Amino acid sequence: MTLRERLEWVTRMSLLVFILAAAAFLSAITAMRIAIHGRETTMPNLVGKNVAEANGLLISHGLVLRVADHIYSEFPINAVVRQSPPPGMLMKVSQQAHVVLSLGQRQLQIPLLEGNSLRASRIQLLRSSLQVGEVSAITLPDDPADTVIQQTPRPGAGASSPRVDVLVSAGQRETAYVMPHLVGLNEVDAQHRLDVAGLRRKVNYVSAAQWPHGAVIDQAPLAGQRIPSSTTIELTVAN
Repeated sequence: MTLRERLEWVTRMSLLVFILAAAAFLSAITAMRIAIHGRETTMPNLVGKNVAEANGLLISHGLVLRVADHIYSEFPINAVVRQSPPPGMLMKVSQQAHVVLSLGQRQLQIPLLEGNSLRASRIQLLRSSLQVGEVSAITLPDDPADTVIQQTPRPGAGASSPRVDVLVSAGQRETAYVMPHLVGLNEVDAQHRLDVAGLRRKVNYVSAAQWPHGAVIDQAPLAGQRIPSSTTIELTVAN
């Protein structure tokens, strides 16, 4: 065999070994991918299902049920209320699915709150292992502020939630004014305008030689602002 023939033979053998090694590598990768994907499954939807039914469904997917907690809910007793991970998530076989099971509805006796103050109602609910839910307000001149006008659920009715929503009186709507411009007026005239509107005021006297004696040189709030009738107006007067 000549040198050229030997080189050609070695080249062919090397190419054959490379092809066989590449084929073996690709086969191993393919087998590994198949093995990995073969051990994955999709998390089923368990919410609303009885714990026995949910457990059977998980077993059929190669997953394990774990009860994380129990809560009161509208679902029947031992039904799944929540689950983690959520439905549709890709899972490894033998992974755990955490579920929260229902204790059924908790029937609570709701006390009468209407006519009480909001603060007294909070205390009364806490003593009954309940709590104030959403608080809404309405302007009612005949009812004191923070008085409970209406409640949901109604008194005495069985309820599954410990929260009681209330509607309270905001009292009588407070009269509001637009703050007048008082700077530059004489103190007597400025106070007269505030007296006519029924506004309280506080006067501060400062030395200001550039201003006439008794002139209003500053005011708070500023002119043009909308103010409630309970606001105390501060005037700064040149002394």
